[in-house]
Amino acid sequence: MDLVLRISQHFQDSAQTKLDAAQQLAGPIARAVELMAGSLLAGGKIMACGNGGSAADAQHFAAELINRFEVERPPLAAIALTTDTSTLTSIANDYRYEDVFAKQVRALGHPGDVLLAISTSGNSPSVLEAIAAAREQELRVVALTGREGGRVPALLGDSDVHICVPAQRTARIQEVHLLTLHCLCDGIDTLLLGPLGESA
Repeated sequence: MDLVLRISQHFQDSAQTKLDAAQQLAGPIARAVELMAGSLLAGGKIMACGNGGSAADAQHFAAELINRFEVERPPLAAIALTTDTSTLTSIANDYRYEDVFAKQVRALGHPGDVLLAISTSGNSPSVLEAIAAAREQELRVVALTGREGGRVPALLGDSDVHICVPAQRTARIQEVHLLTLHCLCDGIDTLLLGPLGESA
């Protein structure tokens, strides 16, 4: 086995997946940016959820908004619903794991807020329940999925945004998800502050 060749192939596959997705995803990402920026400007917040690697992505995104992305700016209102272990474990223990995000959405969400729901397959029960709760609470949803989107599209309304990575491999989907999150952060900063360029 030639490990160097195998590693090089991963880089090539990742780059090609991103290039293939660019034209298809640019429009939905731009709509998501406008939705999120509009919510923040109106005093709303963005809540993010996902499982496993998608939980890490949710936390990454919230951290970029609360702290900063590439330019200095005031903190932006964001919550990762994946971080409070007491809340997560009590809900999973007393009720069922599928409710761990939905209960938080019902407790913390207000009309005009945005839920960022991340699921590579589009079939994660806890994420699907969170989307349903968001719709009940009059939140808008930005869904970040892959493959064919799974069960997510059926739960979304006309004012929600579905960003579906056209790839099958979980690793490739997650790599495009990370790039998408950075595009969202950059777009939000650009709409709120203007194109300020890059900062260290």
